[in-house]
Amino acid sequence: MRELRARYDHGAVNTRILNLVVRHTHRIPMPDGPRGDGAAAARQFDAALMSAGFKLSRDAMTALSGLSEKTVLDMASLTLPIVREMVGDHVHHNVYFKDFPHNVPDTMEFWLGLLKQALFDPVAESAAKEPLSEGVLNLLALPGYGTYQHSYEEMLAAHDELIPAAGDRVTVLGLGDDLVKEGERLYLRLAGSSTPLREDELEALRELAEYYVEGPHPEQIPVRENRAVINTVRLMLDEEPLVDTVTDVLRLACSLSDGDVSLAEPTRFMSLPRSVRRSLLAALDRVVRTDRGKLGDVPAYRERWKRLGERLHPHEYPQWTGAAEVFAVARGEKRAPSIAAKIEARFAAGDVVGAARVAKTSPGMLFRAVDRLLREASPEEQDAVLDEVESVVDRVSGRVLLSTREYLLNRPNKAGKVRLFTNRLGRGVAVPDERPPLAPPAKARLTAMLNKEIRRRLPSVGHLVIDPDMLDVALPLSGKASGTGFGVLPRGSLSPVNDGDVLRFFIYWHQRELRTDFDLSTLLLDKDYRVVDHMSFSNLRVIGGVHSGDITEAPTGASEFIDLSLDRVKAHYIVPQVDIYTGEGFNEVKESFFGFMVRGRKQKGRPFEPRTVRMKSDLRGPGRIALPIVFMRGHEGGWRAKWLHLHLTGSLNFNRVETNQATTAALVRGLTERQYLTVDYLKNLIDAEETTLWDGKSVPDGPVTFIGFAPPEGLHPDSWVLTPENLADLIPE
Repeated sequence: MRELRARYDHGAVNTRILNLVVRHTHRIPMPDGPRGDGAAAARQFDAALMSAGFKLSRDAMTALSGLSEKTVLDMASLTLPIVREMVGDHVHHNVYFKDFPHNVPDTMEFWLGLLKQALFDPVAESAAKEPLSEGVLNLLALPGYGTYQHSYEEMLAAHDELIPAAGDRVTVLGLGDDLVKEGERLYLRLAGSSTPLREDELEALRELAEYYVEGPHPEQIPVRENRAVINTVRLMLDEEPLVDTVTDVLRLACSLSDGDVSLAEPTRFMSLPRSVRRSLLAALDRVVRTDRGKLGDVPAYRERWKRLGERLHPHEYPQWTGAAEVFAVARGEKRAPSIAAKIEARFAAGDVVGAARVAKTSPGMLFRAVDRLLREASPEEQDAVLDEVESVVDRVSGRVLLSTREYLLNRPNKAGKVRLFTNRLGRGVAVPDERPPLAPPAKARLTAMLNKEIRRRLPSVGHLVIDPDMLDVALPLSGKASGTGFGVLPRGSLSPVNDGDVLRFFIYWHQRELRTDFDLSTLLLDKDYRVVDHMSFSNLRVIGGVHSGDITEAPTGASEFIDLSLDRVKAHYIVPQVDIYTGEGFNEVKESFFGFMVRGRKQKGRPFEPRTVRMKSDLRGPGRIALPIVFMRGHEGGWRAKWLHLHLTGSLNFNRVETNQATTAALVRGLTERQYLTVDYLKNLIDAEETTLWDGKSVPDGPVTFIGFAPPEGLHPDSWVLTPENLADLIPE
């Protein structure tokens, strides 16, 4: 077996694995260095971390203090850039109006000032004057519009230092094992996840798999996308891939071509070496020879199989007849009805119970079809359908059980409610739900069945300790429902917005080739989801709010901000959004992200202060409009954030908050009114000897199962700690 530690001696590998560990675990691996007096260097390291809103744990400070000064400073030099990038402090955030949030003019006053300059300035470009003679005002042609009029250093000089406040964010970095063990632990967690990973987690798994491909491995790799990533590395090291369906092989081929292993988007297959082609065809042959019924999975991706066949040349390998059958089915030369087709045939014949019996050969498909089965079944048939469901409930993944339970939670008792659809790419649409309701006895029996099975699969624990703020965090049933970044929570999660008077949104983008204009906007809605007002480049000031100004290109990067005084803003819902006005998309720019800060009015400081950042999420997605989050006013005047992670398709160009108000309001309504399974739901099902809500101060005695945003200092080392970073570990397989 390869000696892993030797591989970690390379500086680039060290740095990359450290980056992954710090980002995904909030721990610092114990450095491997000589003993010494590093106390002063450790204090300097801690002070530098605190400027970005991070801090060393007590154990980490003690351990680093016992190492040589050089070792500590080397660790600091590697770690500080990582944490600064996590919160968006690795770039310069300038603003159009140098004194923002002060001295921002009224929109019309600002435009008239630029217009006056264009008309009367003798050196103004003629391009700005010619359209005016025809009665047309082109903002982009006005001198100085959309580009910074001062340097970043000049902007900094215009602002006082931030006054620290007790409510500023502090993220504690704990002490981990050595780098190899921490990387191994992260690899095992990601590879063995029972839910699909976020984009950044899947990429981390891809990198870590190269170093740990020879072991150890998790006992099971339940998520097919994860298996495809690991199989890619296995194949490159001449290891046999782990496959048991033909679709596993298709995912592997997509991964080898740098395509989408989720199969949500088509892949352009590359030419593959002969050895790889042989391995893929041999794997297909094994799957089909083991179970010819697996050919029924081919029609679902018929066109992709045809394209893959052009690259694999199966006719060159007549010994693998099973593989040849796969491509014969794809070309329509051989019939292999899918389970879905067999189910539809039963429905067409009016045999609902028969459809359920066919579906249970693929238990996950049965659960996805259970609503339709119960709707089309007669009262006498409903019990028979549920009998079939109950017979396979122990064979369905925990994620499917929880998803079905959440689905029932939102199944309306009458038609006409809003139904929210979100796909794997985060695109959302809200439509009226015209389905007839499920019969109450059938719905009650299915709900009880799911609760019982979920309870059975959850672990038994001794003392369960939960941070109350975690109770409203939605269960991460899929990483696709979470943004990538720092402080993000799964879609539907609720979190309090405390310790500040001012809510500040920010975006940053850096174009690659084309002139690209991202616009930060905010829609303000009343309690009935009607539009009260909005903020954008066309409306710089509202009661309690101010916009930092419009930047229309970002060759070296650009930022925009919105400030809202929470006690003055006239709205029940605050909906920030990012519109692509023109240029490159979210997936095309070099970098783009959204975030928000919370600070006190008296804190002053720069427009961007990393220690006040509560969340920073990468802007990635297929649409041209991003809806990251919504802020909701509570019954007693406080505010809470609900996480959206949604995208609207939008237009190719000229997207503005004014033109998508109705669509946005409908989506926000659908999502804010939708109920999600949360930590609170599992709390009531977990078999615990004792359950305590943590007071935020006292440290429990002895080992506990702790669920919170961060473990308290001094928690027993044998405790099982669940934070938003690894909350998916609580989802049963």
